[in-house]
Amino acid sequence: MGTQAVMSMSAPGARPAGAQDEAGAAQAVRQMFDSIAPNYDRLNHVLSASVDRLWWWQTARRFKAILARPDAAVLDICCGTGHMTRALLRGRPKGSRPIIAADFAREMLARGERQFGAAPTGPSDSAEPYAIPIEADALHLPLRPESHDLIVSAFGFRNLVNYEAGLREFHRVLKPGGQLGILDFSEPGGLVGAGYRVYFRRVLPAVARIIGGKEGAYRYLPASVGNFPPPEEMLALMRAVGYVNCHWQPYTFGIAGLYTGARAASGAS
Repeated sequence: MGTQAVMSMSAPGARPAGAQDEAGAAQAVRQMFDSIAPNYDRLNHVLSASVDRLWWWQTARRFKAILARPDAAVLDICCGTGHMTRALLRGRPKGSRPIIAADFAREMLARGERQFGAAPTGPSDSAEPYAIPIEADALHLPLRPESHDLIVSAFGFRNLVNYEAGLREFHRVLKPGGQLGILDFSEPGGLVGAGYRVYFRRVLPAVARIIGGKEGAYRYLPASVGNFPPPEEMLALMRAVGYVNCHWQPYTFGIAGLYTGARAASGAS
């Protein structure tokens, strides 16, 4: 790092093994997802029994009113291989403004492009919905302040190296009254949670090794879920940043859930 100041690792965020600062953690996360990109979808569908597909559609339906507006500006951040983007596109009318699909892992984004549809070659008012891929860091978005009506992140927010910084960056980009949706894993309690933890920490890495040969990456996954703030703490962080109407909707016994919030409308107290 030379004479540069080492960035704090005290704020809640992703902590890959061996990372000494936020820059190192971000680089490790990017390299990990680039390395598992070829098998990412197959592994996730097998390991979740394809229930992840249901979670994407549930999330998209939550924002159907915004998606139905042709002029709505929508960002899918940490879009990965594009399945959340595809679910959002299904709620968009013909001729609507394209969705921005952004991720900082180039290999994941490249594989996602097949989900994004094609830009129109003729009159745009009758074109099928599509998305524009951009390679971008969620903590430093190349987007204007107050420019988007909806920001959605599916299973990517947990991998940000600074959760508060990510929430502040999304807040900057949202229009007053704009909405945020964060779909991610959580650790349920009770007997379901106990069985889930055994599966997640022992079975999942072994199956991942057999299918994709990337056991290390799937050891990081349960660790990242365990380190992610529980719902009440995540909601408190969202409110502290300035979001209003913050809620958490559990999916499938709380194995995953959708956090929602909004930037306060102009003039709201």
